[in-house]
Amino acid sequence: MCGIVGYAGHRDALPLLAGGLSNLEYRGYDSAGIALCAGDDVTVYKTVGEVDALRETLPESSEATVGIGHTRWSTHGKPTDGNAHPHTDCTGEIAVVHNGIIDNYDALKAELEAEGHTFASQTDTEVVPHLVEAERAAGKGVKAAFESAVARLEGSFALAMVAGDGEEIYLARRDSPLCVGHGDGETFVGSDVTAFLEHAREVTYLENGDIAVVTPDGITVEHDGTPVERPVERIEWEADAAEKGGYEHYMIKEIHEQPHALRQALSGRVGHGSVDLDVDLPEEYVRSLEEIQVVACGTSHHAGLYAARLLESHADVRTTVHVASEYGFTGGRDPSRTLVVAVTQSGETAETLGALRDAARVGARTLAVTNVVGSSVARAADESLYIRAGPEIGVAATKTFVSQVATLALLAVHVGRERGVLSAAAASELLGDVRGLPGAVQRALDADQQVRDVAEAYADSEAFFFIGRYLGHPVALEGALKLKEISYDHAEGFPAGELKHGPLALVTEETPVIAVLTEGARPDETLNSVKEAESRGAPVIGCHSDGHGEKFIDAAFEVPALGEMEPLVANVYMQLFAYHVANRKGRAIDKPRNLAKSVTVE
Repeated sequence: MCGIVGYAGHRDALPLLAGGLSNLEYRGYDSAGIALCAGDDVTVYKTVGEVDALRETLPESSEATVGIGHTRWSTHGKPTDGNAHPHTDCTGEIAVVHNGIIDNYDALKAELEAEGHTFASQTDTEVVPHLVEAERAAGKGVKAAFESAVARLEGSFALAMVAGDGEEIYLARRDSPLCVGHGDGETFVGSDVTAFLEHAREVTYLENGDIAVVTPDGITVEHDGTPVERPVERIEWEADAAEKGGYEHYMIKEIHEQPHALRQALSGRVGHGSVDLDVDLPEEYVRSLEEIQVVACGTSHHAGLYAARLLESHADVRTTVHVASEYGFTGGRDPSRTLVVAVTQSGETAETLGALRDAARVGARTLAVTNVVGSSVARAADESLYIRAGPEIGVAATKTFVSQVATLALLAVHVGRERGVLSAAAASELLGDVRGLPGAVQRALDADQQVRDVAEAYADSEAFFFIGRYLGHPVALEGALKLKEISYDHAEGFPAGELKHGPLALVTEETPVIAVLTEGARPDETLNSVKEAESRGAPVIGCHSDGHGEKFIDAAFEVPALGEMEPLVANVYMQLFAYHVANRKGRAIDKPRNLAKSVTVE
């Protein structure tokens, strides 16, 4: 995710801001920038690329003692110098950096342009300085103008703003984290403490809805217009641990980031029975579709399998899923009536990119579902749909899987409604389940200690079998993949009905069976396979809802009621299980042997 830094004090702000940006590089980004305040002047330096590229544009020193900086992970507009943060108003006197997504920026931008404001980027962020400019022109002071601007924003955001006529930094938080570090006559700002940990260990965390003003002397905070006191905490972590937010590994941090990643994926896209995906798929074309072909590898392939069930049942269109390295557009299908969907976290997966190009060569329309704006697959596809999960550093994909499925579920609703086969009531029901995912995933994460206890009890088993039906099948595949990736243990995932067609010969007291027993996974039928395993002495770990099969389960993880999204919540338990098994064995969890994060060669 994007990174924010800020400084107000008595020292030259430039090296402190540049150092803070370097500290945040682990988060992933595609551009970087700094705004410096000296007297009445605001000077902005920004560039696409790494912080080192930004440093080449910076002077050796400055007179500024106040400033803000940003590392950007693109969501609106490609990675370019112009789209990099900070963004300014027409006068150049207001500079803003922003994490998150402003849902109503289109409407605000149109309004501001009609009033004569000129925009220099494709970002949602740029509406903020122009809103502040408009409020100042109406006679308000900087703080009041900032508050009025924030009140008009919809979506999730962390904002930091400076103005040329003051030494303050103005902050606002809604759903995206911001913290403030307290030094001796100086104050620091960061999207997390890594930004300033070597300078300040006394930290205040802003809460949702807070608006704050930072000066060299400290911070004042208001919530709903009322002054409030936020506690000051002391950070004892070292910098490398702080990068992981206090977690031992990036993987477990990213598992716990899933509720936020889901909110980002859904933000601005879900209405009452409808979705807005900002992709150009004309209604006439969607109605003419004969087939959707999903091409992907690994975890993305499993997300595609899950989505295929949703597309077929809710959009009434034949959907096939292909391992990208095996893909070839076969005869007998009309390319003009086929949509090829390439699913890839990085947007650089060589086999998926090759499959996409093969489809384009025969005339099929292509859609990229990816996490990275400006990636190779996004550039190659006719249209791109971004999952907005933020950067994922651990090699084993976690938060991107759930974001891929959620985004593809929105695509299923969009296609179903455009084809006229999905009623408003059915669309609202599915969208309600999707919107319930962040809270349901959080409930699973809250059971982390329970999962750890179970994982440690079975960590030394000979092998692990994951089973599920229908929507539970791709989750079983993904659960097995996670465990084998990071623990190096043998794990298999397969349809529950296939247990008796061979794998049952391997089931013993030393082979736990992990079963998906939720709605959307045909739990009553899966229970037959659970009984088969149980009768052979195998311990059974069940991710269940509504009490399905509880008396046959040795260890149970409860999934809240969420319709067809329940198996996706079961997957979170499997991620935690894999992590704790691997951690007990002392594996290199973030960088498992022989594997790479982005597979850029075939």
